[in-house]
Amino acid sequence: MSAPVAPDITLPATGNQQISLSALRGQLVVLYFYPKDNTPGCTNETRDFGALHAEFEALGCRVFGISRDSLKSHENFKAKLELSFELLSDADEIACQAFDVIKMKNMYGKQVRGIERSTFVIDRDGLIRREWRKLKVDGHAAEVLAFVQTL
Repeated sequence: MSAPVAPDITLPATGNQQISLSALRGQLVVLYFYPKDNTPGCTNETRDFGALHAEFEALGCRVFGISRDSLKSHENFKAKLELSFELLSDADEIACQAFDVIKMKNMYGKQVRGIERSTFVIDRDGLIRREWRKLKVDGHAAEVLAFVQTL
């Protein structure tokens, strides 16, 4: 089975940028979708990717976090965690729909629509080489890095 082509999305990013997957061809890309800025699991996951960012960069791999939060929220979250990579705002759920990460989840006994924590590795040809869904935060960024090292 061949790897699926990543959907071409363009989203606003921190640092007053627009990031398009098509413009990143030729580079390895990690997209990690997370539910919300400044929540415990998302903070830990983002901090972990931040701690390993130099290692991803050394492999020629760009890392981007994506949630439905506003750019203002993302800028504050990025500054608070002193991140050296950009966060993408998907307020209109364009990427969330394209990567099928919006799911019904139980939160405090209620059904809510939200982002299922998911990560995708896209190769230099724009193909999705690996995806993780319903993942656990602990050790995840290191697992993604170990996979990227095999490409």
